[in-house]
Amino acid sequence: MSGAGPVRDLLFGVPMLAGELPGFAAEAAPEEPFPLFLDWLTEAVAAGVSEPHAMSLATVDPDGCPDLRIVALRDATPEGWTFATGADSPKARQLGGQPQAAIGFHWREQGRQIRARGPVVRADAATAAADFLDRLPGSRAASLVGHQSEPLADPSALPDAFAAALAVVEAAPETVDPAHALFTVRPVTVEFWQGVPGRGHVRLQYRAAAPVGTAGAWTRTRLWP
Repeated sequence: MSGAGPVRDLLFGVPMLAGELPGFAAEAAPEEPFPLFLDWLTEAVAAGVSEPHAMSLATVDPDGCPDLRIVALRDATPEGWTFATGADSPKARQLGGQPQAAIGFHWREQGRQIRARGPVVRADAATAAADFLDRLPGSRAASLVGHQSEPLADPSALPDAFAAALAVVEAAPETVDPAHALFTVRPVTVEFWQGVPGRGHVRLQYRAAAPVGTAGAWTRTRLWP
């Protein structure tokens, strides 16, 4: 490709949506988004999709500049998608100033994406503590180390800090990090995207029309690819 940069040259001809992909009969989709999410997640796990719980999370800083990272989905219900972070982390601070977020799942092996956005609600301390104690020891130790996203002047200090935190977890398994916070994104829009070779992709958008849990809470709309 004459005049193209090295990245364009590398990507030219790389296949997209390769392999056999599942179908998506949007007209038969349920009236609410959560049952469809649960169906797709169940299929992703059964199909061996790599890290189906990996969820992109977008927030904005005080200047309105967006921030994006991958977090682990902790749980999901009809009310929304839940993730955890430190209360003093950048994402938690951004959510404190602007409690709105967008999330996304990309299950490459199935050519599927799910994205949603809406207000974010923080769980109470008891719920956050229960979530913390449900985590693996290494995860709890990493949380106790703290300092998420802060400058690390001496990288050699990290192994010692983690080892000390892990010793605390092992000696006192009931220890809870008071800074452990749990947030739930309560969706106002949810979109399901099924890739189709040839780019005739199937997109279905749910939009909240009433409080979640009430009759007629969602409208469904097919979107152009």
